Amino acid sequence: MAPPKASIIISVYNEFPRLQKVLAGLERQTKQDFEIVFSDDGSNEDTVTALQKYAESSKVPTQHIWHEDNGFRKTIILNKSIQAAKSDFLIFLDADCVPHPKYVEEHFAHRAPNTVVTGRRVHLSPKLTEWLTLDRIKSGALEKPWFTLKIFANSLNGTKQAEKAIYKRNLPFNNLLKEKYKGILGSNWSVNKKDLFEINGFDERYLAPAAGEDTDPQFRFAFAGKKVIPIGYHALQYHLYHKQQPRPQINKDIMQTVIDAGKPWTEYGIKQNEEAKAYLKTLSPTK
Repeated sequence: MAPPKASIIISVYNEFPRLQKVLAGLERQTKQDFEIVFSDDGSNEDTVTALQKYAESSKVPTQHIWHEDNGFRKTIILNKSIQAAKSDFLIFLDADCVPHPKYVEEHFAHRAPNTVVTGRRVHLSPKLTEWLTLDRIKSGALEKPWFTLKIFANSLNGTKQAEKAIYKRNLPFNNLLKEKYKGILGSNWSVNKKDLFEINGFDERYLAPAAGEDTDPQFRFAFAGKKVIPIGYHALQYHLYHKQQPRPQINKDIMQTVIDAGKPWTEYGIKQNEEAKAYLKTLSPTK
């Protein structure tokens, strides 16, 4: 059997009801030749069982890459997941971001050698998150023009960055919508596996959430001469509301050392020498 054209790697940690909405969005994709890789940072038994049941009924192949819950170790499980991925093209997605129906198609359309592409996302309000039920996603609500209008209307009631709900392709005067470079968004980017391997994957020193672990590759790709291209009006996502996590200083400090070093390769990624392994063992993940 031929490998899938893309591996969609979803960062998972419990919260299966939220993830269900994301999976419903994937089921509505216009391009379906992909596998789903659940990159699971230690979900509990109930979530693992739910993922197994989903895999049994899924029309696309799935993999579940899991390790035990020992604090925030997202980059470690991501490195295992990208090695397990069966496609040479990787699309990254978070378990709280519902993809637009053209999400996968647009990442394919912008794929190129030595290039990373990154989209953006709308931050839905609590009320709009509640309104966007599983049934509404499955019945095609995201494909309706009035859904975009609903998002803009709700911008007065807590929805943020409503302009990110505009799907640019085929719009009249779409050249007026200019893409702005804002760097990689961890929940919405894609890359050829070869290019990610060239920087040795994710840096496993990031053991706290919310800052650094997804942004770090952006700088190392640049040091490697890779282009990062924004496709914010093409690859759209709808971020389901939840409380924001604090941004720890320790992650910012690690990222600053990466920037100062100016090197694409991390010694703390997929391939590690004995010194790097020993150092990582001295670090404690955030609980």
